[in-house]
Amino acid sequence: MNRLAVYTDTGDLDPSAGIELLKAARFEVVRLETHNAEEIVASAKGATALLVGYSNISKDLIDKLENLEVVSMLSTGTDNVDTKALADRKIAVVTLGALPAEEVATHTLAITLAMLRGVEKFAAAAERLEWFKTPYPIVPPRISILKLGVLGFGRIGQLVAKYAAPMFGSVIFHDPFVARHAEFKSVSFDELIELSDVISINIPATPENKHMFNKDLLAAMKPGSYLVNTSRGSIVDSDALASALQSGQLAGAALDVIDGEPAKSDNPLLNNPKVLLTPHVAYLSQFTQEAYITVQAQNVIDFFNAKAGK
Repeated sequence: MNRLAVYTDTGDLDPSAGIELLKAARFEVVRLETHNAEEIVASAKGATALLVGYSNISKDLIDKLENLEVVSMLSTGTDNVDTKALADRKIAVVTLGALPAEEVATHTLAITLAMLRGVEKFAAAAERLEWFKTPYPIVPPRISILKLGVLGFGRIGQLVAKYAAPMFGSVIFHDPFVARHAEFKSVSFDELIELSDVISINIPATPENKHMFNKDLLAAMKPGSYLVNTSRGSIVDSDALASALQSGQLAGAALDVIDGEPAKSDNPLLNNPKVLLTPHVAYLSQFTQEAYITVQAQNVIDFFNAKAGK
């Protein structure tokens, strides 16, 4: 008897390659493309595998899927899934792991440099034929004298440090799970916040770090410093960041994620002249566009193969 695998949603990615893999492994496959919990439950009643994109997989939803054995994420994180409810039911959850690390680290450095150099502002000035016109829209800092602080030193954080090191004056990091590193200096959380000219957030979202970067923490950052976030939007309080930028406490922010995605028109960080914002595309490349789908499906197949001792 074929197992049932249900895609809740795949966003802007084409799941065809994943569906083919699952069908070849003798899964029956249903593709929903919905975030609606009732629709998911109605179609996934007998599902043994749930393939999840951005849908919220709550305890209530999980409790209604009696045959569920594995949840396979279309991401490196699990912040939209109740992992405790899964653990209580002994349902496995698998992610894409380090798959997009290179892309995310590259995008982190790209938007950091673009923010510091004012690339968007100067490009707009050139389109207006504003050559040699002062005052300039921005006078960039010298990057080689800046200290970059990397918050979170997993695979992505380490690549950010590696890519950035030749350009920045120094790179420091904080990670409670990484005590030391051969090339970069580990510091306390407070030191990272106080000493960094630029802070790159590279930590997963958890209930504990929701709005970690709030009014008080942003006030503790070095005056005139910059914040970069390619991790999860919930880690930064949008209102608090907008206030810190307006007051001049922070000089700028480069963000690929924003609290409450997709962003709403009243978010104070939208169209903010001190914010460089990209629409959650740090993971994207020609490679990951296909690999996200195939690895997500293969994770389901590997889970059941391992269970069967294959």
